[in-house]
Amino acid sequence: MSTAVRLIRNDRLTPKVDYAYAAVADAPVRSVWVAGACPLDLNGETVAVGDYAGQTQQVMRNLVTALEGAGASLTDVTKTTVYVASSRQEDLVTAWEVYREYMGEHDVPSTLLGVAVLGYDHQLVEVEATAVIEVRD
Repeated sequence: MSTAVRLIRNDRLTPKVDYAYAAVADAPVRSVWVAGACPLDLNGETVAVGDYAGQTQQVMRNLVTALEGAGASLTDVTKTTVYVASSRQEDLVTAWEVYREYMGEHDVPSTLLGVAVLGYDHQLVEVEATAVIEVRD
């Protein structure tokens, strides 16, 4: 699959992270901003209550679906933010590991952070993304 996204490494920053430090998209591209993907099923119910990994699975499935609706895929993503409703680093790592499974080798720049609360009842995880897709004539 061709993508307009090029991930940037930097030998002046530690290589011991599992994400690129920057992403570049050369024009002409179309930008896609994806609302935070939440762990909701088709009925609007929060799935996997109390389960960080289970909620992250649903979040990533919903992110893939939202991207597909805009004509994009995970390999078109240029940046993500992963929100985890916890002050415990191990919960953040649990969500991150599932997120990384979905992203595979496309290790885009990302921010992982713990927050006090998210918007839906029992919600533990949310992932927002930006992406670019090539403009084809």
